[in-house]
Amino acid sequence: MIRTTAISLAVFSALTCLSAQAEGYKLFEQSVSSMGNAYAGRGAQITDASLVYSNPAAITKLDGTQLTGGLSLISAKTNYGNAQAQSANGQSVVGRTEGANSLNELVPFVFYADKINNDVSWGIGFYVPFGLSSDYDNDFVGRYFADETAIQVLSLQPSIGYNLNKHWSVGAGISINRAAGTLSKYKDHSGLCELGEQTTNAMFGAPVYNAAYCNSHYEVEGDDIAFGYTLGIHAEPLDGTLLALMYHSAIRFNLKGDSVITNAPITGANVVGNPNFMVVAPHLPAIDLSTGKLASQSKLREASQLALTTPASTAFSVDQQLTKALSVQFSAVWTQWSEFQSIDIVSNDANPSISLNTQTAANLNNEGQIGFIPEYWHNVWGFAVGATYQYQPDITLKAGMAYDENPISTSHKTARIPTDDRLWITVGTHWQLNQHLSFDIAYGYLFTGDVSVNEHEYNVQNERLYQSGYQADYRNKGQLFSLGASYSF
Repeated sequence: MIRTTAISLAVFSALTCLSAQAEGYKLFEQSVSSMGNAYAGRGAQITDASLVYSNPAAITKLDGTQLTGGLSLISAKTNYGNAQAQSANGQSVVGRTEGANSLNELVPFVFYADKINNDVSWGIGFYVPFGLSSDYDNDFVGRYFADETAIQVLSLQPSIGYNLNKHWSVGAGISINRAAGTLSKYKDHSGLCELGEQTTNAMFGAPVYNAAYCNSHYEVEGDDIAFGYTLGIHAEPLDGTLLALMYHSAIRFNLKGDSVITNAPITGANVVGNPNFMVVAPHLPAIDLSTGKLASQSKLREASQLALTTPASTAFSVDQQLTKALSVQFSAVWTQWSEFQSIDIVSNDANPSISLNTQTAANLNNEGQIGFIPEYWHNVWGFAVGATYQYQPDITLKAGMAYDENPISTSHKTARIPTDDRLWITVGTHWQLNQHLSFDIAYGYLFTGDVSVNEHEYNVQNERLYQSGYQADYRNKGQLFSLGASYSF
């Protein structure tokens, strides 16, 4: 059967490059001062106005009015090799079997914090909590499983903090979040491209081969705005011991946009009785009498939507002063990725086109279903340790190490996110230029294990479809360069 199964929108399961610097697709790059310690002690350390996001309770400990901003450059590379793929009919796909995806992406942030009185402080911040980007070459052998992936979540969060007493403070923030994403792949119409010109013409007994089937492409775009919240507690139970507990809520999006497929076959069942086409069989492409070639639809468009939830997380941090010059930090973060069980692209179009085929029992087997991929992510922990040393009155040195579990089991790794657990180290420097202005610089390097991918297609009942597949070995590496500045008024 000629299938037009649209790509399962892995906007939030995906990433070959940027996820090398992220846990799943979550980004940590909202604070250069915290990055120097690999984010150990984040929310407990009294750093700068970036606490508006990480721990609103701690902004009560900042002196006066403060403006903090910065940029992080994520430089990541994913190498793949030994790649092979099979079409829906089990034929070998011809294409690039080794290569690399490289990414250089800037992640900005800016925060402002001020005091209302001695006990109440407020702030507002703009930052990027989630994001990913990846793009394979057009001749990639796994192009029927992955091509381009891009997603970005932009957030604006006002926060307020309140001192309960000298040792304890609480805080909260409400975030306004806009998510936008694009996902694409090439289409495998039951191996029509892999049949080749000679075999296709022999099947139909005429020179009807249509090369456009090899350039059939699917793309989906969508966006939405949703709200989330942050809660925080900050404490100093003993002199020199700072504690923090933070909670970032899940954010529930319903991305709406269009699914578009180009050069899709027109099967005989769809043009029976039409004098412009010759029908050979209901399940085979019809012949376009105006060209003498197998018929294709230049473009199909269908309004669609994807419900997705970015995960909730809970973090505990400690900042312990050992000497006047030296302090150590620790953080443990739990992330609730288990809500991400599958990706479902569903039609919301009054006049459907793509889903007329993809929803059938022979395909995804669910009414209105355009795309589906099982994910079954699990909850994970991340841990970080760090040290801070006051080298000179105006120069502070930082270092840290972090370990993050990957939420994706081996059986569900895909071409879009072939990552493993990660270990990374960071170093940083804080330079107090004068009474008002300071700079932070940080660098991080990622270590991660090699990954093998064995990917297939499934219907909504999690039953394998067709004989299509993709196998490859991956190796990821990444670096992070960050520069920030703070100005106290």
